Amino acid sequence: MREGIYGRNPVYEALKARLRQFYRLLVAEGAQEKGRLEEILRLCQAHRLAVEQAPRARLEAIDPGSQGVALETGSYPYSNLPDILLLSESRSEPLFVLVLDALQDPQNLGTLLRTAEAVGVHGVLLPLRRAATVTPAVVSASSGACEHLLVAQMNLAQAIRELKQAGAWVVGLETGQSVERVERARLDGALALVVGSEGEGMRALVRDSCDVLVQLPMRGQVASLNAAVAGSIALYLAWQGRGAGENDLSQKVESG
Repeated sequence: MREGIYGRNPVYEALKARLRQFYRLLVAEGAQEKGRLEEILRLCQAHRLAVEQAPRARLEAIDPGSQGVALETGSYPYSNLPDILLLSESRSEPLFVLVLDALQDPQNLGTLLRTAEAVGVHGVLLPLRRAATVTPAVVSASSGACEHLLVAQMNLAQAIRELKQAGAWVVGLETGQSVERVERARLDGALALVVGSEGEGMRALVRDSCDVLVQLPMRGQVASLNAAVAGSIALYLAWQGRGAGENDLSQKVESG
């Protein structure tokens, strides 16, 4: 099944990651071959990928955020839990996994995938059904970060059991008076962070599978944070708990 990736950063990251099969690149007529587009064309040449000119209006009609480029690719290739565990071992790092329970909004999924890639998670787990998946919209929302991640679709309750067998401490992000504050929970060592859906949170079976439930402290009038925002904050707290230091920080800031 073929699909299109639009936007200069998503296209560039997809080409750099080489996770998918590529078919052709469409470039808007008259586009100046400099900056990110120049880098994209250089990667296409290295991959021996066909480049075709197309009317800009055609690309923008398909996706207003195309920025004059579209990459025709195969569908996103999902990974599996053994590969995620193997990546942790190959890096000699404590396991770090993000589990997303029935997240519905592609923008939220893309945001969390982008954060997950930024903090170095070894993999992301999605449920098999009734949840957002890695679509072109999610690729755009993640600015192409998902192309560098191992993402698996699994029965989450079963996956959590396997993560525990691998030594992971499973922490669920939740709200409620009886829920522990996140700063009191251990986030170092092998960790699986579970984030629930936008409206309902975690499903009961997934919630009951967690070792501990934590919440972010808040002092404002709004009752809770967006799932992507809360999950991103928790991911950075976990990264900090795992010893993130100055040597881990990238000096390059990308736009978009």
